[in-house]
Amino acid sequence: MKKATYKYQRIRDTREDKDLTQQEIADFLNLYLNTYRRYETGEQTIPVNYLKKLSKLFKVSMDYLTEFEEEIR
Repeated sequence: MKKATYKYQRIRDTREDKDLTQQEIADFLNLYLNTYRRYETGEQTIPVNYLKKLSKLFKVSMDYLTEFEEEIR
């Protein structure tokens, strides 16, 4: 089984920059930890509604999280 193309490196990096754990983010999104881990590793595509929540939590744009934008605005 082929993994999805990894494109959410920035989500992990931003989470780590904010000193948050995967468990804390999973709790924030009301998800199981394993589900969130699959999002971060690219094994599963993260839904847009979760990207919106993460962008608000991290105070960055959705484009930044998905690497469409290079810098934080």
